[in-house]
Amino acid sequence: MEARATLKHVRTSPRKMRRVVDLIRGQHVVEAQRILRFSPLGASKDVDKLLKSAIANAEQQPGIIADNLVVARAWVDEGPTLKRFRPRAYGRAAKVRKRTSHVTLVVTPMGEER
Repeated sequence: MEARATLKHVRTSPRKMRRVVDLIRGQHVVEAQRILRFSPLGASKDVDKLLKSAIANAEQQPGIIADNLVVARAWVDEGPTLKRFRPRAYGRAAKVRKRTSHVTLVVTPMGEER
């Protein structure tokens, strides 16, 4: 049995978010929470909240104990990009792309991860 949680339209670029997700992929959930709590990366706060949601989703299934869960799969997809303009010299404008991310975490009991 697996439980998943998805976080969409996060105002962090996918490249920065993948650095955080790579830290916890395959880790025990207690260890993953510890890693995220002490990580200096800014996106770790959002991923920590998402991990707590995935654990809560798993606990809704009968017979699942939170202490036996592992982050089986985790991935980051690119969300919609917000396009903005920044004024430049001589009346010109430069394009600014504010990227967003979609993050998905899948937790499974120990021994069932693929």
